[in-house]
Amino acid sequence: MNIKRNINEKTIASLEALAGERLSLGGLLKSIRQGEEMTQPEFSSLLGVSKQYLCDIEKGRRFISPKQAVLYAKKLGYGEEQFVRLCLQDIINRDGLSCIVSVKAA
Repeated sequence: MNIKRNINEKTIASLEALAGERLSLGGLLKSIRQGEEMTQPEFSSLLGVSKQYLCDIEKGRRFISPKQAVLYAKKLGYGEEQFVRLCLQDIINRDGLSCIVSVKAA
């Protein structure tokens, strides 16, 4: 299994153009899971969460904290910034705010 990849703003923009909508962290996780040809039970086990919890994240019914986003990025071998940015953007969107989140490492 080769999950490690670099996700940057350009990658996110390309994925959004393909999907025709803004990408969410749940959508990104689902894309990674499907790209690796993993089932929800396999992927949820890798992340250390239940299948139902993963399903809720993928469907946008649950939102995770930035701390969890960093943990998932590390477990999957991805950069943390985009996972955190998408996590925060999901929360902003859920609350109906018209803002776009940008994240830079300190």
